[in-house]
Amino acid sequence: MAKLLFITPPYHAGVVEVAGKWVPLYLVTIAGSARAAGHEAAIYDAMTKDVGFDEIAGKIREFKPDYVLCSVITSTCPDVIKVFELAKDIDPAITTIAGGIHASFMYEEMFSSTPALDYVVIGEGEVTLVELLDRLSNGGGVSGVKGIAYRDGGGIVKTGKRGFVHDLDSLPFAWDLLDWSDYTYFILPGSRLGAIDTSRGCDKDCTFCSQQKFWERSWRARSPEAIVAEMAALKEKHGVDVILFTDDYPTPDRARWERLLDLLIERNLGMSILMETRAGDIIRDRDILDKYRMAGIIHIYVGTEATDQATLNLLKKDLSTEDAKEALRLCREHNIITETSMILGFPDDTPESMARTIELAKEYNPDFAHFLAIAPWPYSDIYPELKPFIEESDYRKYNLIDPILKPRNMTREDVDRAIVTGYRKFYMGKFMEMLTSGDEFKRRYMLSAMQRMMNNSFIRKKLGMLGGEMPEEIRKIVYSGHPVT
Repeated sequence: MAKLLFITPPYHAGVVEVAGKWVPLYLVTIAGSARAAGHEAAIYDAMTKDVGFDEIAGKIREFKPDYVLCSVITSTCPDVIKVFELAKDIDPAITTIAGGIHASFMYEEMFSSTPALDYVVIGEGEVTLVELLDRLSNGGGVSGVKGIAYRDGGGIVKTGKRGFVHDLDSLPFAWDLLDWSDYTYFILPGSRLGAIDTSRGCDKDCTFCSQQKFWERSWRARSPEAIVAEMAALKEKHGVDVILFTDDYPTPDRARWERLLDLLIERNLGMSILMETRAGDIIRDRDILDKYRMAGIIHIYVGTEATDQATLNLLKKDLSTEDAKEALRLCREHNIITETSMILGFPDDTPESMARTIELAKEYNPDFAHFLAIAPWPYSDIYPELKPFIEESDYRKYNLIDPILKPRNMTREDVDRAIVTGYRKFYMGKFMEMLTSGDEFKRRYMLSAMQRMMNNSFIRKKLGMLGGEMPEEIRKIVYSGHPVT
């Protein structure tokens, strides 16, 4: 039996953390599989705990792991490397293992960046990690383990491809390894926030996306019965009352999706659900959108990414601007909070084009809109096309917040200013709508979110950095001293 310490790096970007402290679901599933195979596991969620490398070092010394493991996305890569180097400094005998999207595609670059990385698990990791641990624990060679990369002499070896897990319902979860007091959805004060993936993958081919590439444009679903049973257990054992469906695309199978909604309505768990899906599926489901709300779905992110059809086509978004508007309208009609995002800073963007995007975002009329800077992941399909315009190589800034591309006719500071302008103009327009909403839950929810956004997020920092000020109407709410919830 080996001792495994799973660690999230102490990285913070701003946007997502404004709304809540989120469960690292990927570590819960991987740790669950490792523990089911007989290993001892612990999760130290340094990101959520808002601690630094000193605290991580303390945890490593306390737990004395045989293995330190981290999942890596592009923006967390530098800090993950620091975690591995820290582990090796504390005990050179510790074996370090990276997994996740960035490591799966950029393993050669990661190995070249530090001698502190020992192994990379490529792709879906539950089966691969267990097999790798078995070989390492028994002193066997690892060359026969599919789905890994490692050093061999002066080179890097990548083994054969590992297939996907077919029965997602069979995977164990290590929910008890989490410090549940850490996880809450700030917009609903006093809540306990959990997470479930109802499916894995996406069969679309958006050129900027990492998920479709990681999952090889495949889609697999868990059974509605297993999902509802897990939700009930999370509520009973850990007091979870808000659930994030983490999958990028939970709804392609209409019959299976409606079965899940029906079971949730039948069980009446009293849980609020946050989720993401595609505009086309919302339009498809216009006749059952009442079930969405009855099942507990209160907030849907609809990935529009652009208001201009030409940009949607460039991104291979498989979406029309009219469908996006209609999906958002249908959700509002059924009292479901809507959220979307617009990506700015493409090579051909100009101040005029970005101003049009901001105005059109107001026409889309979601409840919440985010204005993000294009960040082409170095393994994405769109990366070669955008690479000539990239001025920033620090992966920490590949976070959709900091502009890393310089458009042909703009500076990166111009893009930053456009992002701030987008937030100012959109939420100035939303302000009176929020205050006068006849739906008390929606009014309080949106004003609570607005307080969080303007008082704690990266927007406030950007306003100061660019010499701007918070609109006076919003300032009165933010600094009133009277929370709206």
